[in-house]
Amino acid sequence: MNVVTRGVRNAFRNQIRTFSIIVILGLSIGLSLAMLVAHQAVGQKITDIKGSVGNTVSISPAGVRGFEGGGNPLTDAQLAKVKTLAHVTSVSESLEDRLTTSNSNLQSAINAGSLGQRFAQNSGVSFGGGGQGGGTTQTFTPPVTLVGTTTPTDLSATGPGGGTFRLKSGAIFSSTSTDNVALLGSSLASKNNLKVGSTFTAYGTSIKVVGIFDAGNTFSNDQVIMPLATVQMLSGQAGDITSATVNVDSITNVDSITSAAEKVLGSAADVTNAAATAQQTVAPLQNIQTISLYSLIGAVIAGAVIILLTMIMIVRERRREIGVLKAIGASNAKVMFQFMTEAVTLTVLGAVIGIALGVAAGNPITKLLVNNSSSTTTAPGSFGGGVVRAAGAARRSFGGGFRNSLSSIHASVGWSIILYGFAAAIIIAVVGSAIASFFIAKVRPAEVMRAE
Repeated sequence: MNVVTRGVRNAFRNQIRTFSIIVILGLSIGLSLAMLVAHQAVGQKITDIKGSVGNTVSISPAGVRGFEGGGNPLTDAQLAKVKTLAHVTSVSESLEDRLTTSNSNLQSAINAGSLGQRFAQNSGVSFGGGGQGGGTTQTFTPPVTLVGTTTPTDLSATGPGGGTFRLKSGAIFSSTSTDNVALLGSSLASKNNLKVGSTFTAYGTSIKVVGIFDAGNTFSNDQVIMPLATVQMLSGQAGDITSATVNVDSITNVDSITSAAEKVLGSAADVTNAAATAQQTVAPLQNIQTISLYSLIGAVIAGAVIILLTMIMIVRERRREIGVLKAIGASNAKVMFQFMTEAVTLTVLGAVIGIALGVAAGNPITKLLVNNSSSTTTAPGSFGGGVVRAAGAARRSFGGGFRNSLSSIHASVGWSIILYGFAAAIIIAVVGSAIASFFIAKVRPAEVMRAE
């Protein structure tokens, strides 16, 4: 009988002990595999989030806050320098204006209410219906917000209302369009009895409605979205920009891009980012990754200790057998190889159980860790307008959008993970059994026989 055959058969000499060892090893390997799966899934999600959430830099003319501030607009030439910065993937540009009865036939769908009346009064806007002290009812009709943009579907960059763009009918114009076309919010379109194909007047020019959208909130649904170049030309603001959103390849590069943009634009612009807020939001996932890593290390160490102690116990029980083997000419290497074969046999059986447990438990354990973490995550509030608008829109996305990102984590067990886990288990078994049998294999047969 050769060494390998004898090692495999010896693994089943004590069936109760063999069963117990296999079950314990299976649990240890299964937990290791589940933690490895969770660690990789969360790590991949962190990478994805860093490349898509919180990776924007907001640029506005210095002093601008919607139509409540001052300052001078930025220009296409200034932002062209920002576009050339390393790690900048794209720049969304927009120009905001107001459509009133003096430059458009559109009527706002928003009722001014007491807040609108107060804001208008405090800003010095003239009212219809008599003077302030004339005793007549003063009325104020809010203007319609017009946004010229290169990213018509990105409502976080097209206006203070934010929201999620959903095209109800029609089509979306291209980012480089120069046509006299527009997308209308659903409330504004309904108020003015407009549909796809209808026209309205702005700046003395006929504008065709090519699409109707729903943003999910009242303010954005009262907006007009047009091509940036068209608004610049019709409003007499050629080359002007009132806000820009710089998309960076990763959140880790946001701070450096912010500093670079500030240097390029100087005092002409206010440059902000939501990197700190995004980092706080990513922190729960990083905690999960740390927990899964420590659990993985703990499970691997536990499996190694189980193998080592098991083989020490088995080897010490077979001192007489080792002495006999050496007395008939077996070398230290053959004795060690026999016990290594026995340990590998037990480990392979345990690995089969462990892999099955890891595959079954990987996704549930990951979901459990994520749910426990995301339940403690809160989303900051936001306020729209100018620089604050873009930062607020980013923060709003962290509340719902980021939690949706958390819930969308799916841990999958690929063949590479299984092979890594299996290889690690075999290595641990070989090393553990080799250490245990190395010292016993060095004893002399005569000493073993005398002790027995």
